[in-house]
Amino acid sequence: MIDIRRVLVKNGERVLLDISFSFDKSLALVGESGSGKSLTLKALLGLLPPGLEAEVEIDAPFELVRGESVAFVPQNPFTALSPMTKIEKQWFASKERASELFEGLGLRMDMMKSYPPQLSGGELQRMVFAMALASEPKLLLLDEPTTALDPVLREEIADLLVQLHHDYGFAMLFVSHDIKLASLICEESLVIRNGREVERGESERVLKDPIDPYTRKLIEANFAQREFRR
Repeated sequence: MIDIRRVLVKNGERVLLDISFSFDKSLALVGESGSGKSLTLKALLGLLPPGLEAEVEIDAPFELVRGESVAFVPQNPFTALSPMTKIEKQWFASKERASELFEGLGLRMDMMKSYPPQLSGGELQRMVFAMALASEPKLLLLDEPTTALDPVLREEIADLLVQLHHDYGFAMLFVSHDIKLASLICEESLVIRNGREVERGESERVLKDPIDPYTRKLIEANFAQREFRR
């Protein structure tokens, strides 16, 4: 169990985020833009921009060390890696580890000789996952990692995440504005608004039987966007 006792973020006297939660296997942080989802991850990683102050209290069965026990997958795979450097020069684990991960992710070892722009969006996202998992993390933090992908790839990556979670056994904190996608990936969902908890429960229950009016509006808006994209 990972117990985030409190994440408090301030800008001067103004409180931007004040939230607490616990999870065991997988939790989705869901909300509209500006709700505090990504801010939560940045506070946990110690990556807040200048001017913001954070108080973070965590109780976990392991020490949270980025690049070791904790890995991070950013929002856009196209900006996660240097476009001017071959992937092999950005890979910091053994070739044996790469071979193991690549096989499970549907990647080829010769892709290590490629520059990131030479890969498709789906291949590049899988490569970013491979790099995040190279250190065998116990916790994976994901900041809307499917946003830059088309709807078909988005659901393929969602299925892949579920499989990776099952195969490698890491805990997962997944940030998304897409509550339907979150329900496919995570066991539980925590809906937040203006840096505060609105609703929490099993993902399927939150999606099908939301309690809070804000959650219902979020679901309606989400499904409306999906229909529009079709």
